[in-house]
Amino acid sequence: MRTPTVLISGASIAGPALAYWLTTYGWRTTVVERFGALREDGQNIDVRGAGREVARRMGIEDAVRAASTGETGTEFVDAAGTPLARFAAGTSDSGGATAELEILRGQLSRILVDRTRDATEYVFGNVITALDDDEEDGVTVTFADGTRRVFDLVVVAEGLRSRTRSLIFPDIGSDAVRELGFYTAYLTIPRTAGDTDLWRWHSAGRGRSITLRPDNLGTIRATLAFLSDVRGLDEIDRAGMVRVLRRTFADVGWAAPRVLAALDDAPLYFDAVGQARMPSWSSGRTALLGDAAYCASPISGMGTSLALTGAYVLAGELAAHPHRTAFARYEALMRPYVDQAQKLPPGTPRIANPRSRAGLAAMNTVLKLAGSPAAAHLGGLVSRLFTPPADAIVLPSYPLHPSTG
Repeated sequence: MRTPTVLISGASIAGPALAYWLTTYGWRTTVVERFGALREDGQNIDVRGAGREVARRMGIEDAVRAASTGETGTEFVDAAGTPLARFAAGTSDSGGATAELEILRGQLSRILVDRTRDATEYVFGNVITALDDDEEDGVTVTFADGTRRVFDLVVVAEGLRSRTRSLIFPDIGSDAVRELGFYTAYLTIPRTAGDTDLWRWHSAGRGRSITLRPDNLGTIRATLAFLSDVRGLDEIDRAGMVRVLRRTFADVGWAAPRVLAALDDAPLYFDAVGQARMPSWSSGRTALLGDAAYCASPISGMGTSLALTGAYVLAGELAAHPHRTAFARYEALMRPYVDQAQKLPPGTPRIANPRSRAGLAAMNTVLKLAGSPAAAHLGGLVSRLFTPPADAIVLPSYPLHPSTG
């Protein structure tokens, strides 16, 4: 019997996870990645709920724990850095604003790629430029370097603004993305003696916030985030982004001057936060996975869980059914989970980034009350607000992996 082949576009988390499961089921897998090498950077991400159970079934939970950022909880601070409230990290598979398992995105990607490299062909520094989907003969793929290859299936496991997605669904265009009117700049800056192992968060009013998070490399992962009705700021050049950030955060206290000073030299990633809202995740012999299909936004805390869970479900269905049936079952199983993940807390992202002084004062008052011993019940409500529905799916059991219960 001929070994089925699949091309996976994207080597972050969903792509290598899908490669892991499909090679387990006997498929021949190729992963193409537009960057010239595996990206080791990235901010803190959570491994929660069903995603954590998938990691457990993959046998990588201990490796993820060993690479933990060491984040011990979440602390909200005022403009002087004075703590307003503190919430401990979760102690279960799903709970807490800080998950029990926190890891840098690049390090989780490395763990997944290392587990699959022997059985999967990785092609870095190339992209798909054309797809010719023939239901009988497979998908002929043209790459940027001019080569052409034929695969039984193609799965696009790219980001929210995937370019390859438009080759599968050319009529969707910009309608694939629901913009949230929120921008986030991600930086890596030196750690100082005053830093802690807490995720520290300062809401500065006028829709702005700044956060500092620990990593396991001796540096700090910082974010500058702000609400804006202006579209396209993520498309300007770095110098323009730096000007926007310095102008927006010029009067903000706490760590803002330190982070702004680092903009000249620090690695910078600037993102317009949004969600992928696709009416379908497959067409013919091609399918979408992870953020390209159903990004819930970094605000949701669900990106990693959706990526790992989606890869597990898609691979299991492809191992058990012809591709058309498998794609339909994959979507039927995952769509309710995705819908829950994309239902952000009411008022998000504005609730944590108040525009008015009154809104900021109200938020800080609630945080102070929630963090006090006398209002443990209110603290529980706040913790639940920041706990995403990561376990809102019953994972299927596929033939090569019986349920662990």
